[in-house]
Amino acid sequence: MNLAAMDVAGRTARLREALAGADVAVDALLVTSLVHVRYLTGFTGSAAVLLVPVDGTTPTFVTDGRYATQSAEQLGAAGVDADIRVGTTSAAQRDALQQATSGMTRIGLEAGWVTWAQQRRYASEWFAGAEVVATDDVVEALRRRKDDGEVARIEAAARIGDDSLAALLPRLHDGPTEREFAMELDQDMRRRGASGPSFETIVASGPNGAKPHHRPSDRRIAEGDAVVVDFGAVVDGYCSDMTRTVSVGEPADAMLTRMRAVVAEAQQAGVETVAAGVASVDVDAACRRVIDAAGWADAFVHGTGHGVGLQIHEDPRVTSVSAATLDIGDVVTVEPGVYLPDHGGVRIEDTVVVTAAGCRPLTTAPKDFVI
Repeated sequence: MNLAAMDVAGRTARLREALAGADVAVDALLVTSLVHVRYLTGFTGSAAVLLVPVDGTTPTFVTDGRYATQSAEQLGAAGVDADIRVGTTSAAQRDALQQATSGMTRIGLEAGWVTWAQQRRYASEWFAGAEVVATDDVVEALRRRKDDGEVARIEAAARIGDDSLAALLPRLHDGPTEREFAMELDQDMRRRGASGPSFETIVASGPNGAKPHHRPSDRRIAEGDAVVVDFGAVVDGYCSDMTRTVSVGEPADAMLTRMRAVVAEAQQAGVETVAAGVASVDVDAACRRVIDAAGWADAFVHGTGHGVGLQIHEDPRVTSVSAATLDIGDVVTVEPGVYLPDHGGVRIEDTVVVTAAGCRPLTTAPKDFVI
């Protein structure tokens, strides 16, 4: 795939600026989340930490012997200037970080990504001569606003999902099991260039549709069933997310037609509300007003959406209690649903990127109900 470049090398400078203006002053931040290490360096391995000094000196990247070559290649390709230290033991890695933090008095840890046991070990063994303090949502805040390269990857993942669904929907008339259809969808996305699904694909047919996060079962899909298909692909680490609800032929339960019409109207209202400067709660409220008016307030049992990027669920959240205000470059989902145990469920979801004037859908699969 020919995708727009990402400015990975510039992210460390943005992190330093954020740390300099944070409420908690630190000499350096120890980045332990592998998602954040990837965001800041381009490294995709399974073991690494990154120490980022606030004063502008070279960051220290510490990994183990499995990734000596890979880390050099990936950081070099991303244009990231870091002192790469390879330690074959935990003690060697600790020594490398102790050398890098010599003279520092306050080391920041990522509060949301460090266990209590790790915090105690860092404080008592790794950085015993310094004060170890918690930092909150520093890298997460940087990740919210996607650059053109990030949006391009999410859009490429979404396009793969669109194409795979279009190719496989006719298969529902053959009566596959939920599990079989989910597997076929995952395999088709891989054939089209995805590294894998962005989460466990949901295929929920008939009464199973009333379970928002149903896991595909051996239930065989039948004519007249409504089928909720919630899935996504990963391209170069970035996720897509989309839900479509379809009826295999005319729905056997007439209530499903009304449910689908209400959810489609609610979803459209939510998408039309999305814009820079709009509070997330207002997007959530726009969807709920439509569903509430239909008498199904208690049947919309989850938030309206969430951010999407290197993780399938990230900031900003689009819920009734979110404090977030949408900004240009946010990528979020809009996914209202109605779930009635006696009838089934309907959910419709798109991933959109926020613009100054509104938003641009990245998932574009048709929303036809009857197939």
